[in-house]
Amino acid sequence: SLGFKHVVTIEALRKAYPLLDMVDQSRRPKELPPPTTGFPTIEGVILFGEPVRWETNLQLIIDVLLSNGNLGAELQDIPYPHLPVLACNMDLLWMAEAKMPRFGHGTFLLCLENIYKKVTGRELKYEALIGKPSTVTYRYAEYLIKEQAEKQGWKSPIRRLYAVGDNPMSDVYGANLYNNYLKSAHQNQAGVKRSPQAASSQTEDHLKLRKDCNNSVESCESILVCTGVYRHNADVPRKTEECTTATVFHGHRDFCFDPSLVEASYIVQDVNDAVQLAFKKENW
Repeated sequence: SLGFKHVVTIEALRKAYPLLDMVDQSRRPKELPPPTTGFPTIEGVILFGEPVRWETNLQLIIDVLLSNGNLGAELQDIPYPHLPVLACNMDLLWMAEAKMPRFGHGTFLLCLENIYKKVTGRELKYEALIGKPSTVTYRYAEYLIKEQAEKQGWKSPIRRLYAVGDNPMSDVYGANLYNNYLKSAHQNQAGVKRSPQAASSQTEDHLKLRKDCNNSVESCESILVCTGVYRHNADVPRKTEECTTATVFHGHRDFCFDPSLVEASYIVQDVNDAVQLAFKKENW
């Protein structure tokens, strides 16, 4: 449904190369299987969410990277840079029915990164990190919101976004990161608008830029709810200076920790309160 035409799953890999999955004794082949032929060479690894069998997935993904996508080959040297790796859903923890948070896909990525480095001595590199807290995901959300507004016939420009979540390290971090992006984009647009060249030029590009500046979102407010990973006085101290020493960074390895990014614009009890707050802020 995402547009990929030639997909190979871990399960297909395991069936094609049964000797690679040796952790579960009950799944080991009773007899030596014939050599696998005609299996496609893998060109990239896409990680959507935490698997059920972590050891199988960790083993086979590492095998794919070390073999350059050809699991039947015996390479003399470890290929580096390795095949493209794309990942989303970077939450270290998530909240379910249990009293304590559960491991999320971020924990699986942490395992994969450390195993790869331990085996090869090199860093696992991502072609792209998608999903919260990546700005590209919030940009896409903005696009969908504008699309919905247009379908509803709403003529007023959308000035503020409200991002609601229970995880300071992904939901709040991502919303604040996108808020910084919006501010920077607005400053850059305003700077071009005020420049002599823009003032005198009537080109289509400059006109479009002015139009975008007049109709673009100005801010993204983060609203933290207390019904999930976050609990009052548990994860995020109220003061920025306390964050530096008191907060353990649960974010992904490739996102730098900035204490201000995990400070929510608002903290409310639940999603209903968050919606009511947005209505109030927008005078609805």
